[in-house]
Amino acid sequence: MKGYYFITDSNLSRAGNRSDVLAAVSCGVNVVQYRNKNAETREMYREALDLGQICRDAGSLFLVNDRLDVALAVEADGVHVGQADMPCPKARKLLGRDKIIGVTVHNLAEALQAEEEGADYLGVSPIFETATKKDAGRPAGIRLIEEIRSQVSLPLIAIGGINHSNAPQVVRAGADGLCAISCVVAQEDVAGRIRRFQELFEGI
Repeated sequence: MKGYYFITDSNLSRAGNRSDVLAAVSCGVNVVQYRNKNAETREMYREALDLGQICRDAGSLFLVNDRLDVALAVEADGVHVGQADMPCPKARKLLGRDKIIGVTVHNLAEALQAEEEGADYLGVSPIFETATKKDAGRPAGIRLIEEIRSQVSLPLIAIGGINHSNAPQVVRAGADGLCAISCVVAQEDVAGRIRRFQELFEGI
């Protein structure tokens, strides 16, 4: 799980989730996470079904944020859960061993617990100040990546306030991947901006 990790955001997107996901997989993005906190369940199901098919056709993994019911209904590759969402062990029991479960962590203790509970990868957040997620918490800086990297063997995906200027230090700190939302989907050249992030992982 290396490189740019794509998360949808219909509130910020200029072109819409479908266009954004098409751009992401065209750039070789390996993982797409569908996140939609505002839509009703039926709308989420229909959109996730469509986006999941795009990912399958491209050979990319398709994950659903939080909603295990939607993930199961569209046969997604897995889910991503936060600290206030379904606990990882319960999610694993419902999804089975062959599905991917990512867990958002904000400190080393949460990271160690998620690893012990069987998470497949960790979303380390927030690294820098971010306005994309209002409840993200205080930024921890790249030191958190370094601290978790030294004690956890799972893939680490850094998120929160990342842009093209600070992304190199995130990679140097030990992140296996990164997500930057507003500086990608809120801009015109989505694919071009993703490619710039992907270039940071070439040769690693």
